[in-house]
Amino acid sequence: MKTSNRIYLIGYMGSGKTTIGKSLAKKLNFRFIDMDYFIENRQHKTINEIFSEKGEETFRLLENKVLKEISAFENVVISTGGGAPCFYDNIEIMNQTGLVIYLKVSPEEIAKRLSFNKNNRPLLKDKTPHEMLAFISENLEKRKSYYNQAKLIFDAEQMLANTDVDHIVDSLMLYLSQK
Repeated sequence: MKTSNRIYLIGYMGSGKTTIGKSLAKKLNFRFIDMDYFIENRQHKTINEIFSEKGEETFRLLENKVLKEISAFENVVISTGGGAPCFYDNIEIMNQTGLVIYLKVSPEEIAKRLSFNKNNRPLLKDKTPHEMLAFISENLEKRKSYYNQAKLIFDAEQMLANTDVDHIVDSLMLYLSQK
């Protein structure tokens, strides 16, 4: 199979980057890295703690530093944080060092997915369903120009069951085999 030895999954929170990434890595026999967990392990703090204690600017600098480090790893599928492609030269780094796949999902579907665990997401926890949808729509619009720089824009709307995840991963595997 002809494939990049470094695959980046980008997209908004709730788009399935971690779920699809783990499954894709397993099929490719690659290592899976979730950038947020990587940062949390390095900092011995959660992303939420880093944001509240040091602010977004410090977090985004950490994210950029970690991206530069892991962009040298071989045979990996990397799930980025939702905002990672949108800061500094991150999207350029990803495009230069691997295959970037944007998991595209509608604001309505993202809101539905995130409503199940919105209390774990500080930016969403106090929002009504209407406010949450408006927030997600606004952020997706702001990030669209970055997300659309991905080499592959992949529809990840339908992801309700394990069979849907398998279908998405199989479709990605087919794409990778044809590159």
